[in-house]
Amino acid sequence: MRSDEYYMQRCLALAEKGLADVAPNPMVGCVIVHNDEIIGEGYHMKYGDAHAEVNAIHAVQNQALLPYSTLYVSLEPCSHYGKTPPCANLIIHHKIKRVVIGCHDPNPLVSGKGIQLLKDAGVEVITGIWEQACSNLNKRFIKYHRYKSPYVILKWAESADGFIAPLPARQEWLSGPEAKVLTHQWRTEEQAILIGRKTAEIDNPQLTARLCKGKNPLRLVIDPHNKLSRHLNIFNQNANTIVFNAECDKLVEQTKYLKLDFSASVSSQILHHLYTMQIISVMIEGGAETIKHFIEENNWNEARVIKTNKTLGNGIPAPNLHTKADSQTQIGADTLEFFINHESWVS
Repeated sequence: MRSDEYYMQRCLALAEKGLADVAPNPMVGCVIVHNDEIIGEGYHMKYGDAHAEVNAIHAVQNQALLPYSTLYVSLEPCSHYGKTPPCANLIIHHKIKRVVIGCHDPNPLVSGKGIQLLKDAGVEVITGIWEQACSNLNKRFIKYHRYKSPYVILKWAESADGFIAPLPARQEWLSGPEAKVLTHQWRTEEQAILIGRKTAEIDNPQLTARLCKGKNPLRLVIDPHNKLSRHLNIFNQNANTIVFNAECDKLVEQTKYLKLDFSASVSSQILHHLYTMQIISVMIEGGAETIKHFIEENNWNEARVIKTNKTLGNGIPAPNLHTKADSQTQIGADTLEFFINHESWVS
């Protein structure tokens, strides 16, 4: 007989399929088991669409088996009316008597209420199965609800001799083609992407996910005195853009200007704005000064650093996290190092 852990692993594999499509909702997977056989499974596929439990229940061909089955789900079933009805009510309606849950939902609208609703209806509820893995999967969602801030990912590439860009400043791609494709894939997985004014001027990036299938992120740029030319790529029609500045609040076509107080923590103000907009994750792609501010103010959760074989001789020094990488892997000719800010870890 297969264990609860076995079926929860399947829930996690299903949940991960929603990574690029469900934010600001969490990724959730669900399987329904009868006599040690999966009779239905599903995952949350798209924000606003049916939740994992709904899809799994609807996938069961013989609905008469539901009262004699176990439902496994990676995150606590919701108990409130949002864009869809409560999943806990649906489980109760189908008289499912045993539910195994990976981790609690930190959303104050749920936060134990889904579990209590099931228990009050006489459902046997088992919690904490692969809890750490289930929490890690939804680190963005958990950070957003538990700390009222988006999950922050720092990303940069640096030369073999420790520079992020050459001097005099000019556009120069340091990493290989595999890393470029991977970067575009990462953009589909986060809701927003941020750069500073100099990066916008020098590199003129589009900040889209054009090399991968998936949606473009919201583009963010810090431009204190609104000096950036409207002819730059970040102002094209391929995605929406927000300009954080010191002078005005206004809307120009697809570009929104938001005023900040540059005498206070800029990174904290940006994260607060994103929180109010229900943005649960943001990737900071540059430049060195922008990334440095987030590091100095400890407003980051993880970093992805692409170490290349290319040397520059001199240039703009790469940011320093003052810690060793938690893991690394090869991406073509480059080495990708992962760093976790354990002081801000959210699981």
